[in-house]
Amino acid sequence: MNELVQNLIKMENHHSLFEDFIKNLSVPVVETFLNKGKINPISFKKSDHILNTKDQSAVAEAFPQSIALSENKILVADSFINVENLRVAVLFSGGPASGGHNIVVGIKKALGEKNTLLGVKAGPKGLLAGDFFELTDELVLQVVNTGGFDLLGSDRTKIKTEEQFEKVKEVVNHYQLDAIIIVGGDDSNTNAAILAEILAPQKVAVIGVPKTIDGDLQLGDLLPISFGFDTATKIYSEMVGNILQDTASSLKYWHFVKIMGRAASHVALETALQTKPAYTIISEEIKEKNKSLQTVVNEIAEVIIKRAGKGINHGLVLIPEGFIEFIPEMRVLLSEMDHTIGHNVDDFSRMDKSQKYQFIIASLNQENISLYKSLPPNIQEMLLLDRDSHGNLPLSQIPTEMLVIEMVSRRISEQKKIIPHLESFKFNTMNHFFGYEGRCGAPTLFDAAYCLNLGLVAGSLALSKYTGYMAALTDLQHGGRIQALPLTGLLNIESRHGKDEFVIEKALVKLDSQAFLFFAERRNIWAESDVFCSPGPRQLLGITAKQVPISVALNSGYSDLSFNLGQDIQLN
Repeated sequence: MNELVQNLIKMENHHSLFEDFIKNLSVPVVETFLNKGKINPISFKKSDHILNTKDQSAVAEAFPQSIALSENKILVADSFINVENLRVAVLFSGGPASGGHNIVVGIKKALGEKNTLLGVKAGPKGLLAGDFFELTDELVLQVVNTGGFDLLGSDRTKIKTEEQFEKVKEVVNHYQLDAIIIVGGDDSNTNAAILAEILAPQKVAVIGVPKTIDGDLQLGDLLPISFGFDTATKIYSEMVGNILQDTASSLKYWHFVKIMGRAASHVALETALQTKPAYTIISEEIKEKNKSLQTVVNEIAEVIIKRAGKGINHGLVLIPEGFIEFIPEMRVLLSEMDHTIGHNVDDFSRMDKSQKYQFIIASLNQENISLYKSLPPNIQEMLLLDRDSHGNLPLSQIPTEMLVIEMVSRRISEQKKIIPHLESFKFNTMNHFFGYEGRCGAPTLFDAAYCLNLGLVAGSLALSKYTGYMAALTDLQHGGRIQALPLTGLLNIESRHGKDEFVIEKALVKLDSQAFLFFAERRNIWAESDVFCSPGPRQLLGITAKQVPISVALNSGYSDLSFNLGQDIQLN
């Protein structure tokens, strides 16, 4: 066996040259956690900053123990602590996001050798099943700076029934837990708030960590962004940039790219800021300006036609996956269809395609019939898919990029009859969906550092026995400032599945934010000619490594894109 073959075999099981390199990469640690150059957990104290929402009176009634403990006051760093003999469990909840492993690394570093960290297998489902294992130094150090959630696994189980609450109490008692750390998005942190209230009598701390590649768990300067967003958008931006480079090379294709973001358009906005494509849909703008689907289609067609007039027969359109839900008329149509089908689930499921079509046409009002019939036939058919258990359409299965392509193509065909220079124009299209590609890549240096420090915050909160808080980190350009946000101060009441529920509200793109205003100011220039960027792959060394997302820099009022989260520390 020659040396090359031996080395190739050694690379198996996460030991490629790249993976071994990143595991030994130094990561910035906020100075607050460094005691003579070594990582040390910290205690906290309450600030005078109180977080409240519009539904605070209802929240106070439903979460009396949590609010009595936190007073809804933000916590700030205090001093170093030395705590022993605590048992802490950590779990991932929801879809993966890059940097999750460094959250675990940070928690482990905070707990040190004199406390026990347990990993929960397969998320909330594993918590209910009591499926735990000890996270040793050896296990944790194998995943430093790596992507994915495979150390623990994850799932989307919601813990919300009395039976489930009792099961959690049993598991907590069995494993003698002092704290549970839940790494997840808005729904998972809402679940953390509920569990904190449920477990308060047992003096078990429940702590949340803000995760989502969609970027819709953020709170201005208090929480500039969730982890995973930077890595995902840099991965998507690399791919979009590559395609843009191809469009200007082949000179004949329009690419329509659907990108992650069902509830908010942060990913689309950031990717647009990184790459400058010809047209980007921002769902929140559509809703705010009450645009119809045809209006959006006409705008895209107009950009394509204007570029064709200049001899530019190529370009790229960026589409958030959930934009169709933001179009007012489509929301009305989908709502009526969901309601109608939801009340006739059994009968509807037994119908063939033709019968389903006739049933819907007979059930809709005239305005919705007209809108439905205006959609391409394949989209009409997909809107007739069986609903989920709540009577809702599985929108993720609908290729919205194909809907846009077909409607834009139809519009251009109409315009060819009246615009001379379009006679010879060939509208050649390609469609893409960038989704899972962005969830588990090796984290950017920002996400690696952000997550390590969020893990240190979460671990320190667990050692200090603070419950009902979410770890947070701000002042990303100035060394980082440690905070913990009271989860009850983030809760609102929303109607979900026909009943009111406490939720952490999703943060949408604000049309008065500096990131959107810059985009709105520049997009016409991007539309008129090729001024795109191809930012290339994410970097871990060099000038582009220490960069925050452009939208975060703009919204935070930073002078440049650089971040400073403290002193570089070797973790392995």
